Amino acid sequence: MAEESRESLESVRLEKLRRIAALGIDPWGHRFDDHQAIASVRALSLPEAVEGVEPEPGPRVRVAGRIMLRRGQGKVVFLEIRDWTERIQVFVGKKQVGDAGWALVDLLDLGDILGVDGTLGRTKTGELTVFADGLTFLSKSLLPPPEKWHGLTDQEQRYRRRYVDLFTNPESLEAFLGRSKIITAFRRIMGEKGFVEVETPTMQAIAGGAAARPFVTHHNTLDIDLFLRIAPELYLKRLLVGGMERVFEIGRVYRNEGISPKHNPEFTMMEAYQAYGDYHAMMDLTEALICGSIEALGGGYARPWGETTIDFTPPWPRKTYAELLAEHAGVNPAEFATIKAKAESLGISTAGKDPDVVTSELFEEVVEDALKGPIFVIDYPAAICPLTKRKASNPAVAERFELFVEGMELANAYTELNDPLLQEELFRSQLAGLPADESMAKMDDDFVRALKHAMPPAGGLGIGIDRLCMILMNRQSIRDVVLFPLMRPMASGGPAPGEAAAGPPPA
Repeated sequence: MAEESRESLESVRLEKLRRIAALGIDPWGHRFDDHQAIASVRALSLPEAVEGVEPEPGPRVRVAGRIMLRRGQGKVVFLEIRDWTERIQVFVGKKQVGDAGWALVDLLDLGDILGVDGTLGRTKTGELTVFADGLTFLSKSLLPPPEKWHGLTDQEQRYRRRYVDLFTNPESLEAFLGRSKIITAFRRIMGEKGFVEVETPTMQAIAGGAAARPFVTHHNTLDIDLFLRIAPELYLKRLLVGGMERVFEIGRVYRNEGISPKHNPEFTMMEAYQAYGDYHAMMDLTEALICGSIEALGGGYARPWGETTIDFTPPWPRKTYAELLAEHAGVNPAEFATIKAKAESLGISTAGKDPDVVTSELFEEVVEDALKGPIFVIDYPAAICPLTKRKASNPAVAERFELFVEGMELANAYTELNDPLLQEELFRSQLAGLPADESMAKMDDDFVRALKHAMPPAGGLGIGIDRLCMILMNRQSIRDVVLFPLMRPMASGGPAPGEAAAGPPPA
């Protein structure tokens, strides 16, 4: 839509706004009490039709929504209005709404928000309809909704102008209402299991608890640099020391890394810690949370994913890191020479790298994409898990799992390390060949001090909410389940929804 054309359409709507005001109607509306969700109205029972008998009137209803369609002429107009639950047809006749109401009808545009009082019934063609006898104008749309909303370029506009995407694409609104159901299910299940929800700092003096590049900010009054948190882990563990035995937090974390269909620089994660638990307890909790989310969404454990189906029926398989490495990479995990040779054959550099770093890179390259899941990968090399307790039977192995579904990591959990002396040593250990951005070798003296007051043995868990929403609702990009994903800035004004964007989309 050309800029001149858009301005022309807006000027027409501005004139209608003035004419609405001239009718003595506030074009921006007021409180509209006691309206019913359209889905609830559609579920109401209508009197049964009896041949040869005048039908009884249907129930009185009051609905409100955005005008999405308009047709008709003369003294009868049909509208379709939509709220966040459903859509319904509205019959508007001049006789039924009177001269004042009919004067308003002539000024209605697609996108306007309207309240309707009337009687529920069916047209001669059987369409469920509200037969209006009262109209309440609630808000004027000065910009027209897009005529088209399809294709790759327009997909970018859906992300940029989510406010239009939500009211023009019911599947988008459905995804975000589904996301809310998932988070509500998490909170309910965690409460039922005795966990309490807490809040920890999002600005931290040390970017700890995960291996990631942080965003840096500055506090002017204190004159110190701070980091947007990459994980809430170390603060939640401090609460275990303080005697809060089951804690969790659902919140945003920030990692200054790439953007892709699986990555957004800020994302939502749930972290939970259970005193006197371990990683097996966290596996049980993970299954309960995800299965509970599926039940909240409805549709069963067999979930569509692209052209395939994922079966979430519990219990889910559990395989060791070493088993999967042998199965998919064809190497003996106990023989680094075979791992090194395989890595080099795939172009993975091995020079100057710790053996566990090479093994980890080989696992990421060969195994992860092959994991259809849901599957728990358990017992990782200890050297790459500095916050994790070692197996008593094999100190080279850490009691850690990751949950994979279709090659994506959805959850990460440990039997938590609570030995302050070992933790202090590991904070100071930088594995050879491991980039600084991927290292957790960041000394946190206060956290070690907390551990010296004794933290109970515990299990800890982190679940990526955004990726879980992608999988459970069959959305192929993380941007489809993040209301306002980070996008490259556009020139002031930018294209209207449905128009081509200037420049290439973000990587």
